[in-house]
Amino acid sequence: MKPRITLAETQLPDGNTLALQEHDGRNFLLVHGQQICGPATRAAEEELARLACAPFRPARQPKIFFMGLGLGHAIAAVAKELPQKRANFIVAEPLAAIPEWHRAFLPDSPLVTDARVLLENDCSPNALIRQEGSLHAILLHLDASPTGPRNRTWVDERRWVSAAFEALQQGGLLAIAGSRHVPTLTRRLQGSGFDVAEFTVPSSPNAKRPRFLPIWLARKGKAAD
Repeated sequence: MKPRITLAETQLPDGNTLALQEHDGRNFLLVHGQQICGPATRAAEEELARLACAPFRPARQPKIFFMGLGLGHAIAAVAKELPQKRANFIVAEPLAAIPEWHRAFLPDSPLVTDARVLLENDCSPNALIRQEGSLHAILLHLDASPTGPRNRTWVDERRWVSAAFEALQQGGLLAIAGSRHVPTLTRRLQGSGFDVAEFTVPSSPNAKRPRFLPIWLARKGKAAD
């Protein structure tokens, strides 16, 4: 059996340890030994990217905002769906160690290979306010994305959801994936003005009995003419 190798570790603001591990050619981000990003989230991240990008394939200059870098799966999938040279992929990653790990250990990361990827360290409502009305989509994974105040996901913060609504163009999408259903999320998004559709995707396309993971697509009104 091939060993699991810890490539790097860093301490999170809440005192927990985040580890980057590799096993049999696959990479994982773990907290307390629990996978928060890796093979368990990849299928949902890639399907999230496909669904979020579908309306914007004709756009000349699509502008996509990512909540967190993770292992780059969602960004790579978006880059494939939106090959436009003038696309902008803004990645809000507050933890400096993660981009460093991409450069040191993940040579195929879109952060390393795609000049359209722009990195910033602010994923608070203020970061979205600066994008007012310019974004085609915002992508967030409830487990793999950075957390907000009190170590809660940013979609639990009403001010962040409102800022996301204002940051999007008409017809823009706030696209959210998770590892479990959140009963109150649709109503919370609707309360901020979004039209919401829910989907489920298999956790592994090749599994005989896969778990089904939720995706929410929250649209800001109709697309602009």
